[in-house]
Amino acid sequence: MSREILMLVDALAREKNVDKEVVFGALEHALGQATKKRYEGEVDIRVAIDRETGEFESFRRWHVVPDEAGLQLPDQEILHFEAKEQIEDIDVDDHIEEPIESVDFGRRFAQDTKQVVLQRIRDAEREQILTDFLERGDALVTGTIKRMERGDAIVESGKIEARLPRDQMIPKENLRIGDRVRAFILRIERNARGPQVILSRTAPEFIMKLFELEVPEIEQGLLIIKSAARDAGVRAKIAVFTSDKRIDPIGTCVGMRGSRVQGVTGELGGERVDIVLWSEDPAQFVIGALAPANVSSILVDEEKHAMDVVVDEENLAIAIGRGGQNVRLASELTGWQINIMTAEESADKAASETAGIRILFMEKLDVDQEVADILVQEGFSSLEEIAYVPINEMLDIEALDEDTVNELRNRARDALVTEAIASEEGLEGMEDALLNFEGMDRVTAGKLGLAGIKTLAAFGELAYDEFGAILALPVDRARQLIDEEFKDVTDDEMKLIDAKYDDRAKAVQARVWSLVESK
Repeated sequence: MSREILMLVDALAREKNVDKEVVFGALEHALGQATKKRYEGEVDIRVAIDRETGEFESFRRWHVVPDEAGLQLPDQEILHFEAKEQIEDIDVDDHIEEPIESVDFGRRFAQDTKQVVLQRIRDAEREQILTDFLERGDALVTGTIKRMERGDAIVESGKIEARLPRDQMIPKENLRIGDRVRAFILRIERNARGPQVILSRTAPEFIMKLFELEVPEIEQGLLIIKSAARDAGVRAKIAVFTSDKRIDPIGTCVGMRGSRVQGVTGELGGERVDIVLWSEDPAQFVIGALAPANVSSILVDEEKHAMDVVVDEENLAIAIGRGGQNVRLASELTGWQINIMTAEESADKAASETAGIRILFMEKLDVDQEVADILVQEGFSSLEEIAYVPINEMLDIEALDEDTVNELRNRARDALVTEAIASEEGLEGMEDALLNFEGMDRVTAGKLGLAGIKTLAAFGELAYDEFGAILALPVDRARQLIDEEFKDVTDDEMKLIDAKYDDRAKAVQARVWSLVESK
């Protein structure tokens, strides 16, 4: 029996040109599978073959799990306290093994398991080929479309077969069997059929790698592509930077008579590419990303990671772009939320925010409009600032004496404590799905809870004016915020927005968080 095992391993290793260790591992797996058939449950079997003699032993194994976890797989697991009765110093995640009778290894068994062993060897070969391929560090694959599977293209590149899913193809491109294609390695998926390379022609990284091929200065490290954003097949933006003052980053990427950028757009089916100069100043970066629109002014909100960008009427359509494309790509490129508005809209928003802050101070601090206006004019916008800003900054306000300053700070702190207590009370009994909802914070969740909204379903059924009321926003203010958020969205676009959310709660989410962020 042992001699037959060694002969089989030797023959398969030579026939398949693989290491003997791969064959031993495959044979141990096949023997384990055959042994499992003797048991009714899903037991865990380990088979060990002696590499020198060919003798093998079989063991049944139990995984040691924490006592509090309980047994999820009773045929394969044992609780820690029970395992310690057998082996005193055993730890969680160790295994207990019990020797069992091995299956008979004969000619018939060898024939029956040969296909299992060969499949394991093929899997090992594919894994090795993929490992060798990935070790080369290539981010792009160039190959030939071998076949189509349910709309996906199977691309053959050397010994590698990769999948280019339909949703990762550039829209409207018509790829056929036999076509040469280039794509970016998006990820590696591992499943029962072995590792699978997944490709993309729509990923922003794809255009970055294409520019690396076209622009030698990038490979030399003289020029860096900081980020990219794409509307695949239509338009893209890339941000470039160099610390070498002798190099014009944009001109270098464009090339003589546009030769370099044309090489990239040709690969992308005519996709228009805007090349933007990267800046460490976020506002300057955003201004460049919105080109060709001219920006009149810009207001940066670090806390919300957002910018209000003011443009004149004639630049408004250019800044937004068709279907919001220009501002959307600029936002993706820079990583900032960009709000495009006219000077009039900016003034209205500032006035509305000022009015909201004034009302907040009057209500929470119990002061008249004159005192509230003084605080607003001095740049205060929240109770936290009044309560915890260094006292010297408030004492510098000529219109306020020391007693008034101390009283305002005490009232602000009392109001914050009251809000915190109420918020925690509102969280009692709240559904985790609502509490952990994207964009939700504990203060807002507490206010919802106090209003009796404690489930995601109930939240999804809220009307906008109800939501505004819960957050202590006037109904007209709530509606105004919603109108501002969606003023540039057409009816057709709104239908698309609704369609991409799979339930009512998520559809509401797309609108109501503007209330929280703009409060």
